[in-house]
Amino acid sequence: MATPTATTRDGLVYRPSIPNQPPRSIAPSTTARNLTTVLLVFVAVYFLMPILWLFFASSKSNSGMVSSFGFWFAEVNWASNWNLLMEWTNGMFPRWVLNSVFYSTVSAAVGTVVSVACGYAIAKFAFPGRHVILVVIMIGLLMPVALLTVPLYVMFLHAGLVNTVWAMLIPSMVSPFGVFLGQVYAKASVPTELLEAARIDGAGEARIFFTMVLRLLAPAMVTIFLFIFVATWNNFLLPLMMFDDPALKPVTQGLYGMVSYFDPEKGSIMLGSLLGVLPLVVLFLFLQRFWVSGLAAGAVKG
Repeated sequence: MATPTATTRDGLVYRPSIPNQPPRSIAPSTTARNLTTVLLVFVAVYFLMPILWLFFASSKSNSGMVSSFGFWFAEVNWASNWNLLMEWTNGMFPRWVLNSVFYSTVSAAVGTVVSVACGYAIAKFAFPGRHVILVVIMIGLLMPVALLTVPLYVMFLHAGLVNTVWAMLIPSMVSPFGVFLGQVYAKASVPTELLEAARIDGAGEARIFFTMVLRLLAPAMVTIFLFIFVATWNNFLLPLMMFDDPALKPVTQGLYGMVSYFDPEKGSIMLGSLLGVLPLVVLFLFLQRFWVSGLAAGAVKG
């Protein structure tokens, strides 16, 4: 196939750019495009296969788990598995899901605001010990969360907060990664000239932060919100140490209690796991549009 050409008014022949494609000087080769497509398909299949297997497994009985192909139905027992799930959990499974939604949403919302506020202060205000605080935050990024669970339990036990929602909310609201990301993004995306102009116009620091800075930091806030939400939802050791009351358990701890039974109904556990992961999938699909568009807009801020 011949390459299309065009001619200028001066008689110069050139090859025009193809619409919706990168310039030829930086366009990837056909081999590179094909290899990239194959790699992306492999990654997509790798991440989607566990969810697909969970979907089929949630419809099976214990015998169907071993007698049928993993990625297809044996006998559809969703109704019976749901009844078994409610029976084994004494009707507490919906409560556990709502608990996880509550813990994750509140922790992510408050933790996001706290993280970007701290990151903005470190990035845009000069005060003694600022670099020391940043180093401490970096150390917090390297410290395993499980290492802090026992000290947290002792502290909350003496404070009388064990077996309360605060035992889950307060530790989950703290995110060293969120502070670090907020600091990096505030340093790059919040112009100092804009802050100075607002101060000259008489705006206070609180008004500047809540009416201007938060809008500029929206891409970072979406990212921090997702990270804190997923980390709180998947947190297992903290609620295991803090909660004895079944009414306070999140869905992760509740499903663990089902697995600990002798000869559990695996189909009902798989159904509970599927229903427990769906809110995360829905949240990510809903926020992905804001996340990607926000990052693209933030990448060109001066």
